[in-house]
Amino acid sequence: MNRINQKLLEPKKLLSIYFTAGYPNLDDTVKIIQELEKSGVDMIEIGLPFSDPLADGPTIQKSSTAALKNGMTTEILFRQLAAIRESVSIPLIIMGYFNPILQFGVESFCKKCSDIGIDGLIIPDLPVDVYHESYQTIFEKYGLLNIFLITPQTSVERIRFIDSVSKGFIYMVSSASVTGAKSGFGQTQQDYFERIASMNLSNPQIVGFGISNSETFQQATKMAKGAIIGSAFIKHLTENGVDSISSFIKPIRK
Repeated sequence: MNRINQKLLEPKKLLSIYFTAGYPNLDDTVKIIQELEKSGVDMIEIGLPFSDPLADGPTIQKSSTAALKNGMTTEILFRQLAAIRESVSIPLIIMGYFNPILQFGVESFCKKCSDIGIDGLIIPDLPVDVYHESYQTIFEKYGLLNIFLITPQTSVERIRFIDSVSKGFIYMVSSASVTGAKSGFGQTQQDYFERIASMNLSNPQIVGFGISNSETFQQATKMAKGAIIGSAFIKHLTENGVDSISSFIKPIRK
């Protein structure tokens, strides 16, 4: 069974952390992953930096720009992760945009992910119907789950289709905006969370965008299986460095 599916069976709310590979420094990637697992994180999303992001807010955009200036590439990321399964056991997901994957070669990219122990991919600009028609067989051949995003604007019909194609979890974007920490969720978001929960989808939902601390984690996971923190974690790394990871993670599950 895929590590993501195993993790989703655990009877607790899951905390997933996103960070940008190659940031703050090019060679920090592996240490960040190891420190996150030691700190009790359930899943990790490794961001493949891209020069023309669509969904990323200013914090993640800046980290991507810095990582690219540091020299991060797809090939370097794969080299950095070559032995990651010798020290890390939790699910690892690569999150990035489709262009670098297409340039690398979709099947070559998937094979490399499988070889080093990546469990899934999140590709915000790969439409579910294109994936279903052209790439699903390749992903499944290499045991990779593809995680799709839904937003408050996604139609019921499309959510049902995404649910039928998905085999892990659905990434539930909390609001119609780019990534970034928020102080809390208003009634509009709460209504959205309740609406999706009432659909009784086959795949559990993990909420992303706007989660930054214990309060927003609790709000986001009231009806969902877990939540993802990205911008707030990257901001913490920027201000405090890699050695301070546990001080950010530990208070979240209060």
